[in-house]
Amino acid sequence: MKSNAEMGDYRTAQTLETFSFLPPFSQEEVYAQINYMLSQGLTPSIEHEDPALVSSVYWPMWKLPFFGETDLGNVVAELEACHRAYPDHHVRLIGYDNYTQSQGVCFVAYRGKAA
Repeated sequence: MKSNAEMGDYRTAQTLETFSFLPPFSQEEVYAQINYMLSQGLTPSIEHEDPALVSSVYWPMWKLPFFGETDLGNVVAELEACHRAYPDHHVRLIGYDNYTQSQGVCFVAYRGKAA
């Protein structure tokens, strides 16, 4: 188990989403989260924002939400395309629940460079 010093102080770390207190996800962990999202019938959506503006309530959306998407490869391809287009931005993936009309999953897949 990591000590508090190794993990960093969660009180001073910038919280961007639910998993902010954890170390960054590996590529396999990101894929596992996307698979979970798709298996639950959530609608994937990608957003990005400059690190200096992350406290903004609204982040720009990358294309429209992927309604009815069930293929991991398509979601990953769009996530990577957004990251290539905005390499210095934070890129997050959101899974919208059509029934509750709310976010079921939200996490930052790529962290941008802080200014």
